[in-house]
Amino acid sequence: MTTPDSSPTSPVPSKPVKKAGIPRTIWDLIFTLLIPIAILSPNLLGSGIKVAALMGDGSTGNVRAYLLAALIPVVYVLWDILVNRNLSPVALLGGVTALFSGALAFWYVDGFWYAIKDSARPIFTALFAFVSAATAYPLFRIFLDAASIAESPTHRAATQVAMKSPGVARSLVQATLVFGVIDLVGAVVNSVVNYHIVVGKFGSDAFNTQVAQANAVMRIPGLAISLVGAAIAFWLVQRAVTARYGKGASLLEPEKLTAKLVEAGEL
Repeated sequence: MTTPDSSPTSPVPSKPVKKAGIPRTIWDLIFTLLIPIAILSPNLLGSGIKVAALMGDGSTGNVRAYLLAALIPVVYVLWDILVNRNLSPVALLGGVTALFSGALAFWYVDGFWYAIKDSARPIFTALFAFVSAATAYPLFRIFLDAASIAESPTHRAATQVAMKSPGVARSLVQATLVFGVIDLVGAVVNSVVNYHIVVGKFGSDAFNTQVAQANAVMRIPGLAISLVGAAIAFWLVQRAVTARYGKGASLLEPEKLTAKLVEAGEL
């Protein structure tokens, strides 16, 4: 007869270790760059396979492959919004620009007009930024507001109060204009690169290959230009926050910002 004290103890099952998922950046890279480049490649991973040849002969196959490569990133962005039910203004802007790019895929052009078409997304974003700068919610404020969604109600309230402060509000307009200008610079650079690389006739093998080359060449520089624009814009806003609430107040540190607003009697 065993007593509770003498009965053998069964091992406590350990909690399953949750495997880290694939980072969002990797998924973005796969669906917006690697898969489109693979589809447009004349020799898929050195296998001798050409997707365009599997989709038809000659120009027909090349056009179908081009459309598939152009629309996969669009479907990926829209799928991400629907599955994650992300209806934030930033996500919706991404969805609208994705649809815009998808519609332009059916504009069959080459040469100069293709170079302009390939830069449609940053041009659209820049124009949206310029228009929003004249409203109560400039684009960069929308970005920062979306970034604060996960904060506690108190910290989110502090962020909102800080962004409504006159000096910070002006800096948000300035930041939005700077962000838009740098996006336009990125669009110009992208157009110039595409104009010089994509010289083939639309629907040809050369055109698809050159589109893949241009996409690969411009991905890192294009991302770098966008990051520079975002960094300068955020610096302008942060400078205004520091000027208004003192050293240590930061939009990136909601606890400190909340304390500063409480000290200033604004929260």
